[in-house]
Amino acid sequence: MSDLAAARARYVELIARRERISSKRLLDALATVPREDFLPRGPWRIKDEAARSYRLTPDADPVRLYDNVLVAIDARRKLDTGLPSLWAHFIDILDVKQGDRVVQVGCGLGYFSAVLSIMVGAKGGVRAIEFDQRLAAQAANYLRGYGNVTIVQGDGCKDVGEPADVIIVHAGFSHPHPLWLQSLRPRGRLLVPLTQRDREGAALKITRRAKGFEAEAIQQIRIFPGRGRGVTALDDRVADWWQRASALAPMRFRALKRGLPSDD
Repeated sequence: MSDLAAARARYVELIARRERISSKRLLDALATVPREDFLPRGPWRIKDEAARSYRLTPDADPVRLYDNVLVAIDARRKLDTGLPSLWAHFIDILDVKQGDRVVQVGCGLGYFSAVLSIMVGAKGGVRAIEFDQRLAAQAANYLRGYGNVTIVQGDGCKDVGEPADVIIVHAGFSHPHPLWLQSLRPRGRLLVPLTQRDREGAALKITRRAKGFEAEAIQQIRIFPGRGRGVTALDDRVADWWQRASALAPMRFRALKRGLPSDD
């Protein structure tokens, strides 16, 4: 086994053990997709989960990427790739199945688009939306070999295409967007980070039920803010309300009114 293959195997084992991943399809996808194929050539600026500053890898050996680290996409804006263990945990919780239609809002450079592509298989599909034109173009280039992935440069708060089984939002918002809820198929699942202006908050899983929706907080998160996320104190209070209410117990609601749950 090569050094790179061994590093990738250790990486998958680390994530599986840390997050207690139950989906074999997810682990197989993580073992298959080369992380280095979805980044510019190294050396790379990386940092651990709790670190506030980056460190530069000593060389461009892809082995450096097979650890539970963030990799800078734009260090100036503190825009990074997703932490592998965190997003693997979220994907596992969302129970992505073969044949599912998945929408990503904010796909970045497309690494997790590729992982999801393998998980849903040829009968499923991934619609990867990215607002940033440069990132969308790079993702489209990196994902050329993944025929069931559609890259869309656009605003994921305005159009997500056809209804989906799973919607994953890769940026922080103050509340779930009504479009995402309306676009869920029966028993569809939405994962959305609800954060304040300091980028801190909680990731919520929202499931479409027969008579509305059910929301539950999954875990704390720090993440880059989504385009269109409000910047007022009221937006922060809305995000905080969601986090506190959904942390107590799964919360049922029928619709949204001014960003908050409503039974109307």
